[in-house]
Amino acid sequence: MVKHEPAVVKLDALRVACDDERLVSDAGVTLVATLASRLGVERLVQRYVRLRDDRPGAANAGRKVMALLYAMTLGADSIDDCELLRAGGTHRLLGGWTPAPSTLGTFLRAFTFGHVRQLDRVLAEALTRAWRAGAGPGNGRLVLDLDSFVGEVHGYDKQGAAFGYTGQRGYHPLVATRAGTGEVLHVRLRKGSAGSARGVVRFAQELIARLRRAGACGETLVRADSAFWNNKLIARLEQAGWRYSISVRLQHWVPEAIAQIPESAWRPLEDYPEGGEAQIAETRAGGRRLCVRRTRLLGAQAELWPDWRYFPFVTNRSEPLEVVEAEHRQHAVVELAIRDLKDQALAHFPSGVFSANSAWTVIACLAHDLLRWSGLIGLPGETVRCARTLRRRLLAIPGRLTRSARTFTLHLPARWPWQHDFVRALARIRAVPAFA
Repeated sequence: MVKHEPAVVKLDALRVACDDERLVSDAGVTLVATLASRLGVERLVQRYVRLRDDRPGAANAGRKVMALLYAMTLGADSIDDCELLRAGGTHRLLGGWTPAPSTLGTFLRAFTFGHVRQLDRVLAEALTRAWRAGAGPGNGRLVLDLDSFVGEVHGYDKQGAAFGYTGQRGYHPLVATRAGTGEVLHVRLRKGSAGSARGVVRFAQELIARLRRAGACGETLVRADSAFWNNKLIARLEQAGWRYSISVRLQHWVPEAIAQIPESAWRPLEDYPEGGEAQIAETRAGGRRLCVRRTRLLGAQAELWPDWRYFPFVTNRSEPLEVVEAEHRQHAVVELAIRDLKDQALAHFPSGVFSANSAWTVIACLAHDLLRWSGLIGLPGETVRCARTLRRRLLAIPGRLTRSARTFTLHLPARWPWQHDFVRALARIRAVPAFA
């Protein structure tokens, strides 16, 4: 028997032809498109976003927002990247007509502040529907993280951009994310010169109302760093019946309160990394529970920094100190969601018009959430992965779209490592009842 070896491509002799109208570079966008259809996202845009007819690019708002959403879920960080949706047979998967990048740019510039708020309502309603479809906490506990970050911009023709606390020129978005899933629950783009806590009380009020409409009825915990230390914010959270864990700025009364803690009250923190020492204690200050962690270096470096460093925070939780302190430190997970946003659509802000960039920010967060919800609904119980991993495993799948007897078939590569996950996720998303 003659054994035939598989043909091996000689790269130097390889011919390249960009001529196949049926190829789809990211066939996994089917997951996101199916979920968006079940949640009725395009209809929500058409219902709530009412651009003035006399503004260029105002027509077909729903279709244009969906094009931006799909491109962003695939990793687009500029308007020009939306051209990917027009390649091969991708546009057929997504409804046929896909706007050109220039059209999308004109569309974004048609937004005013009021229109951005309308778009924000779409994000809120989509969140409600996704949570009802299985992505939400239900009666379970909900942990939220408040934070802000600097979205760096390049070039000088960017309305509202300024140098922020990092020394970089850009914008200063305010975000609320859900711990454990990385969903962006609320977002507000602010000028680069805005302080970290600028508008946070109103932001919190909107967040409280949004999550109540979405069906969150279990215990809710809000975590934040010292930039959001604000008595009005704390009072609003207490009024809503929410728990909070907020780092305290080192004001004059803080060292005095810490000094009142007896040395015998400090307990060692066992899970602190090697090379250092940490202790925790608590007291009362201003009628609130004040928890304190102090740390110092050990070994040779202790000669340079021998003193304790103190990290106080206030909370209205009643659990043991060890539990409260450990969960407060986990506030750092918000950086993972921010990294995902900056790793994709919010790597750049495409327009010189502030309201256009505000609209881009809201759409970017909705795209981020659609990708997250695709994983939460499609693969429940699976470990939540970063957006880059979800995209690589479930979206960035090459495919070929064929038609026979009025039926389209999407052919995916044989032996794709995550083909079973993709098939399961698509089946579960298709089972979601469609919203009107």
